[in-house]
Amino acid sequence: MGTHATHIVWDWNGTLFHDTEAVMGATNAAFAELGLPPITLDRYRELYCVPIPRFYERLLGRLPTEAEWLVMDEAFHRHYAAHRPACGLTEGAELLLESWQLAGRSQSILSMYGHDELTPLVRGFGIEARFLRVDGRTGPSGGSKSEHMVRHLAALTAGPSGAGNGDGHGNGTAGRGGATGRIDPGRTVVIGDAVDDAVAARHAGAHAVLYTGGSHSRASLAAAGVPVVDTLAEAVELAEQIAA
Repeated sequence: MGTHATHIVWDWNGTLFHDTEAVMGATNAAFAELGLPPITLDRYRELYCVPIPRFYERLLGRLPTEAEWLVMDEAFHRHYAAHRPACGLTEGAELLLESWQLAGRSQSILSMYGHDELTPLVRGFGIEARFLRVDGRTGPSGGSKSEHMVRHLAALTAGPSGAGNGDGHGNGTAGRGGATGRIDPGRTVVIGDAVDDAVAARHAGAHAVLYTGGSHSRASLAAAGVPVVDTLAEAVELAEQIAA
């Protein structure tokens, strides 16, 4: 791979991994524990934002206290873990990943899902070798992806010896996927389902394409000022054009 080859950074939850049903099931199960009424998918997509405590502020009319947030976060992740096994890759994702790699292009995953949960999940789908790196979140949940994106791209540029998992500590998962070489943020396209993916891409000097199949409504995605698509195939096609 040359210095100016196009690189894709994929988001995981709601993008490559179609977990909408798990997210909604976990959200409403957690809400029930907390005495909150259930929420519809449309309402969830209308209100969802990062950092996650702001999402709860939109629901409650106030920011949760730190103690409330810890309870909410634990409840959601506990219920999500129970719902997750019923979910799979987004339709067509596996073929898109294979085709991108076989064309000699590179790709990676950066997710705000916990690193220790993410890596075996990706491996279990048999797609780990499609990626140069698979990086999940370490540390507290609920924050923005922006600084993680900067570190992710820096680790890609440094190669395996500079690998990190989103926290800069050099213990991310390096795959075999695609050719190697310097990753240029200006020739990198982030494909995700959240406004925060576009914010993180901009922060790191990369481009973004947002996909409507996940956490946000089309209207809220459009406010990010980047292309919005309804399929991952469209996202990949645009990525080729944007970073050509």
